[in-house]
Amino acid sequence: MSDPTGEWLTAKGYARIRIADCNGRLWGVVSWETYPSVDDKNPDPNKRNRPTLGMPILLGMTQSGPEKWSGEIYNSQDGHTYSASISLLNPDVLKVQGCVFGIFCGGENWTRVTQTTSAAPVAPGKRTQGSGASRAPAQQSAPDENALPPDANICLSVGGTTGFSHQRRLK
Repeated sequence: MSDPTGEWLTAKGYARIRIADCNGRLWGVVSWETYPSVDDKNPDPNKRNRPTLGMPILLGMTQSGPEKWSGEIYNSQDGHTYSASISLLNPDVLKVQGCVFGIFCGGENWTRVTQTTSAAPVAPGKRTQGSGASRAPAQQSAPDENALPPDANICLSVGGTTGFSHQRRLK
């Protein structure tokens, strides 16, 4: 059986999500983003200026079948939390699907980030010297301020997460 924990690049390449198993539930937080962003669509006005970096988006996923997990997903683009599922299509492709009222569903495929990929990928449309779209770790002169530290403990950051401010009701 494959394991969905680890680092995943979203379909459009604008963010990475780090998934961790926290006491039998999977949580995913934004671990890197092309450009710093804030949670400006959050239903709680007091949270609209918080950074999206480090913010949980996959919420309390539990295994619901072979290589499939169900829970909730937060969409910072509209400020809503949806019922969701993730499933491994293969060890390096994760299908992420969110649903409204359980019938109108949409999703995308995320790609696993390998150990040889640096912590700071190049934004889509930009290239570094040489071939490929990611920098070699040796070429980085400073840590990427758009990324969580590699040793950030996801489970500590989502501890006691029974009610994030963006979890009002499922849409």
